Parts: sequence; structure tokens; C-alpha cells
Amino acid sequence: MRLRVIAGEFRSRFLKSLPGLDTRPTPDRLREALFNVLAPQIEGTVFLDAYAGTGAVGIEALSRGASRAIFVERNRAAVEVIRDNLAALGIADRAEVFTGKATPVLERVTADILFLDPPYALVKEYEQSLALLGDRATGLVVVQHPHRQPLEESYGHLQRARVLRQGDNALSFYQVADIAAAALDSTSR
Repeated sequence: MRLRVIAGEFRSRFLKSLPGLDTRPTPDRLREALFNVLAPQIEGTVFLDAYAGTGAVGIEALSRGASRAIFVERNRAAVEVIRDNLAALGIADRAEVFTGKATPVLERVTADILFLDPPYALVKEYEQSLALLGDRATGLVVVQHPHRQPLEESYGHLQRARVLRQGDNALSFYQVADIAAAALDSTSR
């Protein structure tokens, strides 16, 4: 599969990917929809890409103005692909790459926007990550999941503010409860 950066500083640049099904890159159209929603708030943020695979989502965030990106991936071959992609674009100094499970990293790092895309077969990863982040009252959390997989409306302090569906995929946007209520209120006007 040929992956490319959709917009921003690195628009149309191709990224390396891994053959096989060990990683499931976020489709271009879904990535574009995600960043259309995030566009007003991406500039200058720290963006965390958990279960990063090839790093395409975090690299897209950097391309569109995020100041830093944190990548978390347990597959060592995928980590090398992320490092290669960052080096090829000359942005390794704007990124931090962690090799290992996501939850220990989520416990100790902070970011303005967190993107979670666990392998669909690892259903427990969704619950564990969201429960952890819900207790930490963090920034915006976006979760990619199969649209048929139910996620809770809230996890601790996090409240779902929006669901965006595209094909078999969905993006659920979670924010701290007070912020989510204000966001929903402003969109209903």
C-alpha cells in the first residue's frame, strides 16, 4: 500500500509502509476527514499517535502544523518504518518514538491531541486506554474504531463529543466533560 501525506508542509510526499496485515494504516479519506475536523486546533500542538503503525497520522499532524509528535508502537519493524519516514522528511527532531505497549506511555506523557488506533482485534486496548485517559482528564482524544464496535459515551472525565463515520470505520472524539458539553452546545446552535 502506498501511503502519502495529504496536506500541509509535506503534501504529496510518500511514506514507507509495512507489507502484510501487522499494521492497518488509516485510509487517506479517513485521515483527511480527521484533519478537516482538527484543522482549527492543530497549530502548535503536541500530537500523540498511539498504536502508530507507519506513523502516517502523526506525520500528517506535523505536516499540518503540530509542533511535536509522539509515536507509540510495539511492532519493532513498524518503529523502524516510523523512524525512516521521519528521517526522510527531515523531522526526526520534532518527534519522539516509543517502542512498546501504549498504556505505560499514556500513563507518563502528556499531549494536546491523542489519537488512538489499536488493532481492531485487541478490543481490550480501547477500554484500557480510554479508562486510563479518562482518569487523567487530558486534552482531546480521538479513537479510530470499527463503526460497529460500541464505545462508551464517557470514560472518567472524558465525554464523547462527536462520532464521524466513514465506510466501516468511525472516529470518536472525546473531551473533558465540561469542554465536550460546550462543544456540543455550540454545534447545536
